[in-house]
Amino acid sequence: MPAKKSSVSSCVSTTLTPLLVSPSQVIKGKGILSQAGSMIARLGQHPLVVGGQQTLQVISPYLDPIFSKFKLQSAYATYTPDCSESSLEALITALKEHQGDVVIGVGGGKALDTAKLLAHQHQLPIITIPTSAATCAAWTALSNIYSNEGAFQYDVSLLKCPDLLILDYAIIQTASKRTLVAGIGDAIAKWYEASVSSGNSTSTLAIAAVQQARVLRDLLFQKSVKALETPGSEEWREVVDACVLLAGVIGGLGGANCRTVAAHAVHNGLTHIRAAHDVLHGEKVAYGILVQLRLEEMIQGNQLAVSSRQQLLKFYEEIGLPKTLKDLGLFNVTIAELQEAAEIACHPKSDIHRLPFVVSPEQLLAAMVSTTTEAISNRVS
Repeated sequence: MPAKKSSVSSCVSTTLTPLLVSPSQVIKGKGILSQAGSMIARLGQHPLVVGGQQTLQVISPYLDPIFSKFKLQSAYATYTPDCSESSLEALITALKEHQGDVVIGVGGGKALDTAKLLAHQHQLPIITIPTSAATCAAWTALSNIYSNEGAFQYDVSLLKCPDLLILDYAIIQTASKRTLVAGIGDAIAKWYEASVSSGNSTSTLAIAAVQQARVLRDLLFQKSVKALETPGSEEWREVVDACVLLAGVIGGLGGANCRTVAAHAVHNGLTHIRAAHDVLHGEKVAYGILVQLRLEEMIQGNQLAVSSRQQLLKFYEEIGLPKTLKDLGLFNVTIAELQEAAEIACHPKSDIHRLPFVVSPEQLLAAMVSTTTEAISNRVS
């Protein structure tokens, strides 16, 4: 008699596609880090704390009492000069010397990306503690790699989201207002990119991700001004949650098809201009959204993109996001530098090719220049 086939096995796909939606644990609240000791201790006894030098000085008074109370053998290591391959090599040495069994990333996007990748490479638990709301890096299973000079090189998909994300509003509130403004710029890009990159997808999760991106956009339109005026308020916390948490959810639900398109590609190109190195990630992305909408108008004749751009220009003016190259501090940038940035942004593996039309470096350059011209014209009028 032939063996009966398992009804379970016959329904299982042979292709494993992990769904990396969220960290295993997320805790948030004012002063919540002081209550996280037992959660940290469960993940390891020899934590290596990774961050920038200034950030480590700020965070050590918060972490040292926890390490002492739970008898954790800790060490601190800086990522310098950037989230680069050479920085990772130095951190690998520090991790081995300390015999670290858990990595704690503290800081902004680059510090968290570095810590996540270090933990990923050594299959260790990773804890993220953002010190600003400038990006959603504390949430995601992705790390961006830069050169030592801060120029974007490539990204790495990780096997999991962080094991623990600690969002302490008291720490976030110590960051400058500029970081939250930049976080708003990075987060609001989710709608303008996901709504395009998802195309005509009928995937339930992709549809859900795009709708969440719309919710995120509307929330930021409605609450950002009040949040920036009243740090620590309910509106401020909601905007912080939107930038750090909800923005991460969207990429997790929708996957690569609901992540970055032209706005982030423009960011990646601009990182290769030396004068742009002190510009925050979200500031470059915000300008990139305007460029993406300009491309949609120029190449597709999309009139909805025109009204969307006008709406964003008004919003940017209200909260202080950059609308022109000069707003980005690129006062003396040359056409040759912009051309190089455009060529990098149009590299064959670039996210810009998730647009539903082909874009050449020349077209991108024209969009970057005309976006600046239009914004200046609006100011004058």
